[in-house]
Amino acid sequence: MTPARPLGRGLARVQYLAVVRKEALQTLRDRRIVFLLVMAPLIQTVLFGFAVDFDVDHVPTAVADLDRSPESREELRRLLADGTLARAGEVGSAAEADRLLDEDRAGAAVVVPPGFGADLAAGRTARVQVLVDGSDPLRAGASASAAARYFGEVQRSLLRAALARRPLRAGEVEVTPRVLYNPRLKTAVYIVPGILAMLLVVVTTIVTAMGLAREREVGTLEQVMVTPVRPFVLLAGKMTPFVFIGLFDVLLTLTAMTWLFDVPVRGPLAALGAGAVLYLCSTLGVGLFISTLSSTQQQSFLGGFLFILPAVLLSGIMTPIGSMPGWLRWATVVNPLRWFAELSRSVLLRGAGFADVAPQLGILALYGVAILAAATLRFRRRLG
Repeated sequence: MTPARPLGRGLARVQYLAVVRKEALQTLRDRRIVFLLVMAPLIQTVLFGFAVDFDVDHVPTAVADLDRSPESREELRRLLADGTLARAGEVGSAAEADRLLDEDRAGAAVVVPPGFGADLAAGRTARVQVLVDGSDPLRAGASASAAARYFGEVQRSLLRAALARRPLRAGEVEVTPRVLYNPRLKTAVYIVPGILAMLLVVVTTIVTAMGLAREREVGTLEQVMVTPVRPFVLLAGKMTPFVFIGLFDVLLTLTAMTWLFDVPVRGPLAALGAGAVLYLCSTLGVGLFISTLSSTQQQSFLGGFLFILPAVLLSGIMTPIGSMPGWLRWATVVNPLRWFAELSRSVLLRGAGFADVAPQLGILALYGVAILAAATLRFRRRLG
């Protein structure tokens, strides 16, 4: 009886190796799975390395030099030479600087009032106002810190010069910071509206991608296709329930973010709702398109994950798009997460209306139509 144990162990080893060989061959024969397993980690590593950058620099800054003296021009030139703040344009008043911040065309503004140079020359207190967009606490903190650090150096230089001349009074530079939209610089106020976009893409894309693949596996899709239902009508019918589910999730998330995180709702909810509908059409269209490329639920799930992770990284939800390399910023243009995140933050934090978010609404509508058309054509071709 003793030889049975070695024989049993040998048989188990042979069976184990046979199963390993079978699974390896089955996996390697599926080009889609091989791509997801080999190329996906490489792509994600590159995106993580370039997209996730918490260093804040080149913040677009509006400059309002109301003094126009040699002293004000020199101080502004030296302030912007640091690289943290980048000149985004010249404006003629503090109100115009506010408008650029409100339109998200600038992340900071420096206002030099009239008499700045004369005050410095006379040894009086020269004041400078720095406006920062607090809807992004990371960028706002870096912008205010850069301005305070520079003018602190200016103050110390004036003090050293005054001590060398031993006058009765030294000139001073007083910086008056003003944080808009998020005065307390709370991170939750900035992050939570972006998380809304992340939650919707995870729920809608994965569910729709796996749903069509599941029906194909169990054979119910073929039963439906023998009926006189057109492919577009079929896909639209599959999307409709998830649009309403997504809108319910939007209301649920809005309630949570206002009650738990004190996120303000300054703009019309109708604008946010219109953006949410267009955004859901885009994410559901992506899920349907992925399902037309997949043969199994496993493939559809991996395909959805491969779309979601880069889309989140390139959305500007976690890190500013301005901190990404120039070539990578172009990839964010075709990312629906970016436009819905911008729309939701503009409506909730800045009080933007339909006219203000019209570009985001237009891009989401264009993206939704394009991806749904591609999914429908791919679905017809696969059935044919």
